[in-house]
Amino acid sequence: MQVVREIATATLGRDPGPLSAVASSSHQVYVSPDVVVKIIDVAAHARLDREIALAPDLPAGLTAPLLGSGLWPLGTREVRYACYARVPGTAPGIGMPGVNRVTAQLLAADAVRRLGALHGWTPSDPAERTLREPLDHGGFAGRAALLAEIDRLAALNRDGAVPRRQLDGLMAIADRAPLAAQTVVPVHADCHWGNWLAREGTVTALLDFEWARFGEPADDWFFLAQFSGPHLEIVLDVIANATATPQETLRAQCEVREAAHLASDLRSGLERPGPRAGLIADRLRALEELVVGRHWWRSSRAVPRMPRQIKPVLSNGPGRLHPATIPCRWRSRHTVGGAALPRRPPGRLGNKLGLLLGRGWWELS
Repeated sequence: MQVVREIATATLGRDPGPLSAVASSSHQVYVSPDVVVKIIDVAAHARLDREIALAPDLPAGLTAPLLGSGLWPLGTREVRYACYARVPGTAPGIGMPGVNRVTAQLLAADAVRRLGALHGWTPSDPAERTLREPLDHGGFAGRAALLAEIDRLAALNRDGAVPRRQLDGLMAIADRAPLAAQTVVPVHADCHWGNWLAREGTVTALLDFEWARFGEPADDWFFLAQFSGPHLEIVLDVIANATATPQETLRAQCEVREAAHLASDLRSGLERPGPRAGLIADRLRALEELVVGRHWWRSSRAVPRMPRQIKPVLSNGPGRLHPATIPCRWRSRHTVGGAALPRRPPGRLGNKLGLLLGRGWWELS
């Protein structure tokens, strides 16, 4: 705590007043009535450097003003620090606990507007170089990258920690994912509701730009919706209306991004299972909701449910589904192995059950 007070005093030119620690998964963070200080050992990750480099160039009013940054001695080592002005407001929090529907809608509309400013921002040359620096962000980077991540996860899953149906569900999502991920606009890439400040139904700041990079707007819409708790449908509606994005498109974009993050987190957890047991359990619950609960589609009729009768045969690598090997009465509008399959039988489309498995919609006759 003493080094934090020294940093704040040197930055402000006066005593900062009472300082208290706040929870953070990536840095040590301390706040006073006027200032926020983030520190991290220089030997740890370099994401604070990224945030410091971007802060002076971000759109005005988007985040907390950076007052100072640099290195500070701490015993025989050094810490990197960033000192920010304290912005009024409190974080709505992951899941938006205690936030009512009206407030959630107001906050979502304000957040979408502010993220729109970020997506429309033209960074300076130095900021652009920072945004383009390689970053293992764990997000969606294209179909091939997601398939490869799932294959790595399946190879590590020797003890069966990840149930087979969850791996198959991940693979099904990957098989229908876009071929490529765009890197066309600046994105925050971690804008869950714990990284926003708000007061009286109005957003006051977006914090923690350590994961910022070039991506596409959906990379941010996913975080905004996914961590809105009971207000997911409200937030999806706000995003869809503000951006003129069809609901089905938005839901599919969010689904594939959640799949990418979960696959990455689970692969990382299985590589170092001891200290990450809690993370693995949490991600497995989320994966069950994604591929079995299909929570992105609960209020949409655009995508049918997964058929419970399917018992797929695996091929083309761990966890891969091959439509030609599904042993049940399925018909495709496409071909398998170059041979045309019978057309679907007649009947009402509303009474059909389909599953997109890479090569096309498969319908139970």
